[in-house]
Amino acid sequence: MKQKNTIGYVIFMAVVAAIGGILFGYDTAVISGTTEIVKNQFQLTDMMEGWYVGCALIGSIAGVLVAGTLSDYLGRKLTMLISAALFSISAIGCAVCGSFDGLVAYRIIGGVGIGIVSIVSPIYISEVSPAKIRGTLVSLYQLAVTVGFLMAYLMNWVIDANIDPSITGDVTLWQKIMNTEAWRGMLGSETIPALLFFFIIFFIPESPKWLIVNGKLDKASAVLSKIYATSEEVSEEITVTQNSLKGETKGAWSDLLKPGILIAVITGSAIAILGQFMGVNAVLYYGPKIFSEAGFDNPMFSTVLVGVVNMVTTILAVFIIDRVGRKQLIYWGVSGMIICLLAIGIYFAWGSQIGLGNGFMLTFFLAYVFCCAISISAIVFVLLSEMYPNSVRGRAMSIAGFALWIGTYLIGQLTPVLLGWSQAGTFFIFAACCVPYMLIMWKVVPETTGKTLEEIEEYWNNYRKPKL
Repeated sequence: MKQKNTIGYVIFMAVVAAIGGILFGYDTAVISGTTEIVKNQFQLTDMMEGWYVGCALIGSIAGVLVAGTLSDYLGRKLTMLISAALFSISAIGCAVCGSFDGLVAYRIIGGVGIGIVSIVSPIYISEVSPAKIRGTLVSLYQLAVTVGFLMAYLMNWVIDANIDPSITGDVTLWQKIMNTEAWRGMLGSETIPALLFFFIIFFIPESPKWLIVNGKLDKASAVLSKIYATSEEVSEEITVTQNSLKGETKGAWSDLLKPGILIAVITGSAIAILGQFMGVNAVLYYGPKIFSEAGFDNPMFSTVLVGVVNMVTTILAVFIIDRVGRKQLIYWGVSGMIICLLAIGIYFAWGSQIGLGNGFMLTFFLAYVFCCAISISAIVFVLLSEMYPNSVRGRAMSIAGFALWIGTYLIGQLTPVLLGWSQAGTFFIFAACCVPYMLIMWKVVPETTGKTLEEIEEYWNNYRKPKL
């Protein structure tokens, strides 16, 4: 009975932290439905439209740069509270702001929240999870991200259908939010999950590993006693974590330059940035545009289908990640991504000549989303949250997160240019970027399934030269 109770408590902590992923996903995906409306209302040039899309990503980059330091000094729990407050301020501000500059400012604030939560929530989940179920629980964060995606797509679709051009003259704020300036409703509806996240964080404890690192052993023991069934397991966890800290400074940046740890940081950063150039965020930000250029009658609805497949597949990944293993999912999933990207490229290059219809395009597009969701999307935050030492986990994840958001920003800016240059060529490039990702996973990254964080740390500490 005690074992069931402890597992239930761990799941509760993981679910609360994972709500940050819903906000991440919603804030990231909601922009796709607002772009044309905002562009028309504020008469934006193409350059200003790009700034509107990219400004939140600038905030995200700033967020990941401070997230590691904040979480290492203030703790994981307080840092999540800060991110929840930023999301709430951003959502409310976007709904009521009076100018384009104000809209951009509030989007940047939300972006900072995205950057922070993308680091601290996976860290928190990995640090409260027993090794045998850590992959499953951390992947809940990615599942929450896909839930956020789908919520945003559905909200955009519903509010877009509610736009009433016949409403003119003096209008109430509510009419602006839901009718005449629908982008306010799309962006502002994030207020509800943001406030939920803020208040529910008070019901979870601080990360026990952070407490041990900071010498708060009594508090750590109290938390661990709710995670593990016996006092022996609690003592062992404290001892193992303390042993991993021997000879280390308390989270110094210089620790990242130690040979094995430096390889881990470089590897994590490479995985993070390459993942963005495999087409993931091009689909996220420009799905309606891609479907429209492919000749689809209802591109917004097709984007909702993408969100559904993404979420359902991630649910599957949650159940199999600790059984199949991280690397096996990557091998099979990325191989499928390559096939699908090549098929989509062929559709754009020669589809009309060889009689390929929209059904062919949609099939491989959704298959690509399936392969992506069950592999790199499900794995990335799991790997990044578990591959760094206890003393510098926050800082190391900030560097990897910085690389991820730099890649996200670049792909967000370059995708329209690439699509304008060659639709087929764009997807062929995405397919080519899958190859180095596979090589790094094969040659450098260890299989982490079922291993404790300290065992993974030992692997990197003993790592000398990559066999590339």
